[in-house]
Amino acid sequence: MTTRPLVSPQQRATLILGGVLLLMLLIPAVAVQVTDWLWFREIGFERVFLLKFVAQLVLGGVAALIAFGALYGSARIALRGIERSAESVLVLAEGGIQMRARFLVRVAQLAALPASALLSLLLAVGLSAQWRTLIQFTYRTPFGDVDPIFGRDIAYYVFTLPALQAAIDFTWGILFLALLLVTLPIYLARGDIGFRLGRLRIDPPAEMHIAILAAAWLLLSAARTWWIGLPSILFGTHGPLQGASWTDLHVRLPGMRALAILLVLAAFAMLWGARRGILARVAAIVVVANLVLTALVNGIIPSVVQRLVVQPNELARETPQIAHHIAATRRAWGLDSVERRELDAQAELSARDIANNRATIDNIRLWDREPLLQTFGQIQSIRTYYDFVAVDDDRYVINGQLRHVLLSARELDPASLPTRTFVNEHLTFTHGMGITLTPSNEFTDQGLPVLWLKDLPPATTVDLDVTRPQIYFGELSRSFVLAPSAQREFDYPSAEGDAAEYSTYAGKAGVPINAYWRRLAFALRFGSMNILLSSDLREDTKIIFNQQVRSRAQLALPFLTFDGDPYLVIRDSGQMVWVLDGYTATERYPYSARTSDGTNYLRNSVKVVIDAYDGTVEAYLSDPADPMINTLSRIYPGLLRPLETMPEDIRTHLRYPEDLFRAQTGLYATFHMTNPETFYHREDQWQIPAAQQGAVRSGYARHIVMRLPGEDRAEYLMMRPFTPRQKDNLSAWMVARNDGEHYGKLVAYRFPRQSMVFGPTQVANRINQDTEVSRQVSLWDQGGSEVIRGELLVIPIEASLLYVQPLYLRAQGGRIPELKRVIVAHEGRVVMEESLEAGLRALFGDGTGLAARPAVAGARPTPAAATSAAAASAAAREALVQQALQHYDRARAAQRNDDWATYGAEMQRLGDVLRRLREMRDTP
Repeated sequence: MTTRPLVSPQQRATLILGGVLLLMLLIPAVAVQVTDWLWFREIGFERVFLLKFVAQLVLGGVAALIAFGALYGSARIALRGIERSAESVLVLAEGGIQMRARFLVRVAQLAALPASALLSLLLAVGLSAQWRTLIQFTYRTPFGDVDPIFGRDIAYYVFTLPALQAAIDFTWGILFLALLLVTLPIYLARGDIGFRLGRLRIDPPAEMHIAILAAAWLLLSAARTWWIGLPSILFGTHGPLQGASWTDLHVRLPGMRALAILLVLAAFAMLWGARRGILARVAAIVVVANLVLTALVNGIIPSVVQRLVVQPNELARETPQIAHHIAATRRAWGLDSVERRELDAQAELSARDIANNRATIDNIRLWDREPLLQTFGQIQSIRTYYDFVAVDDDRYVINGQLRHVLLSARELDPASLPTRTFVNEHLTFTHGMGITLTPSNEFTDQGLPVLWLKDLPPATTVDLDVTRPQIYFGELSRSFVLAPSAQREFDYPSAEGDAAEYSTYAGKAGVPINAYWRRLAFALRFGSMNILLSSDLREDTKIIFNQQVRSRAQLALPFLTFDGDPYLVIRDSGQMVWVLDGYTATERYPYSARTSDGTNYLRNSVKVVIDAYDGTVEAYLSDPADPMINTLSRIYPGLLRPLETMPEDIRTHLRYPEDLFRAQTGLYATFHMTNPETFYHREDQWQIPAAQQGAVRSGYARHIVMRLPGEDRAEYLMMRPFTPRQKDNLSAWMVARNDGEHYGKLVAYRFPRQSMVFGPTQVANRINQDTEVSRQVSLWDQGGSEVIRGELLVIPIEASLLYVQPLYLRAQGGRIPELKRVIVAHEGRVVMEESLEAGLRALFGDGTGLAARPAVAGARPTPAAATSAAAASAAAREALVQQALQHYDRARAAQRNDDWATYGAEMQRLGDVLRRLREMRDTP
């Protein structure tokens, strides 16, 4: 008698093919994991990789065992009492013996184990993805602040609540799958559940088993409502506030508590129904009652109460909650530490004020990033495969003076290589070369930037130099580089014919690939067999990858988010490093306002420094008061270095993060109001000025070197102005300080509410209406040139404001914007000159001291220098006379309209002008 083989040839072939396909999927995944480990070990962050790997493995393994035990245990209970050898299964039921095909029960028996294993694996994968949530819960650090409703520390919402939710969701998933995908199908296959004599019948053992699972699910739902649902009402959004409203606290909160208690009672009712043999009836009642009560508690009743009780008296009802919302938002976003300073009534600037603020005047930025980036790309790219990605602001002491500069790295773009081969992309053209640096306010006779650092090989005209110009790590992304190798690495084209200068990489970056298995792993990772086959690779060759600095930092520190603008710093040694701002963030700060991505707490807790040549990653703790970064420091001990250990030549170039400052100023426009009633009515709400149409846009957040009112010296700041909501006059401005002991301090300067200070939109309108400006722009337009209006700069000086706007001209068909004019405006007066110095002298006359400014190599000579002093003085006196008449006319008009606040302000300005006229008369 021949025995039938267990597996047919066709089945064997299918198994082999499936195994091959599985290997094809697994081997590249394993290669990625192996090469990731080698990369983390190269940069010294192996603990980040190991913690994730071990935590996911352990958590997933434990979760899989728990889930499998529950699912398969439930399946075995459902399969009890079945005779394996029987040709059929006899099930006793009302009305006699019902025959069931052996096939269905046999399928249930065979599928129970693999189905339980597969479902357990899926649940385990889902929970293992929450490994950081559970680790942070274990090492949580208190915030020291409590929520105003339940009195819990904020750490409960940031760390404990997500961990509870992950655990409850995992358990809920087990019960759901055990009930609907494991237990019920088995009982249906057995015939223990079915319609008999027109009624749904469930055999007693099955009835009790199902009741136990359903009761556990109801108890878990009650726990979810109590432990997750109740605290989550603090994250709601309701009209003028975010957080729990009056209706939430007085209607939904008691309703949810009652619902949780009813769910517990429903669980016991399910067990009682099973014992009485009426589980189906009880289950139907429980399901319907749960749906109805949930709709009442979470929807119908709160909506009715909100409409009939709260809305007619919303301010009175919501005042305490609005106060919570204001306080929480100010704490979560660091707005409670903003220093508020009141400015005196705006006075007109004089020549003496300009002379006393030379550090501010000498650093007014005339080059906007966008036009300057285009200009750099045209005059400094040198070759098509070089590119400038972004322009960064910074400050350096140049020839003994603090100067605001703009700089950009000359990076290599592999996509622009004329011949894209493996050797060219990965062995020869491996790096960018040098930077271009210009003062922010100087330009040549041709309207081009004055370049202090430029060209290839890099050259300098000031006491700042780059000694290691090769850039292997920058803002452009590329797959990988192999260096050193048998191929020479291109540095830059030589001045002699078609020759070129070459170098060999001698830095620390890269993973050695001196073993065959390493080459194989990277070949699989990058899909490039040339890594395995190339004869140009040597024993000391290393593979350099993850070269884009932002993604490099994100991979090394995955628990942070990063600012969108990395910036380049030139060290005293001439080496270049990138600095990135890392944030800790959460969406779970109760009552705090959210940004568009849901974030309602943000701290710049880490500064990351990446060497542009070596690729070394160093992370420094910049906000030790942040509970979130303290939790992460406990998880990764020693990973974050104290900020005090950062080299001083890097620390002096740190700056306040731009993304954080934009978010804070956007919120401060509303949350400077701390009175709930004022907040509710938005009586004093501000806004960021609207960008001028057709001008370079930056949201009016810009870096500037200036002397703050009341301070002794100029400093590097980030500044943003505010206007009243739906109005154009200026109401306040805020700065973030960047230097020394003042780093990180926010200061808001507010003008008196009764004063009228021209805002950017009003000044822009005056500029557009100026006949000289309109005439010149029209002439350029008629000539076919494109006029680019630069950002309208708001420059605070003393208690007043100066507006400056550069005008760029781009020839028809050309690509190089040239700086051709500078518009200067103050107190309704507008002048347009060929330089800032000429514009200031036209506004304020002699005495500004600008003629004494030392010349810088390549700078544009002042056109007004040849103007006679007598003519300039006469023009200035005439301008002041016209101002005096304007202020006098405005004061008379205000007097006729009984507008005494404006009358007083105009008379004060008239007095200022008259005093300046007297000073000019007395000056020899």
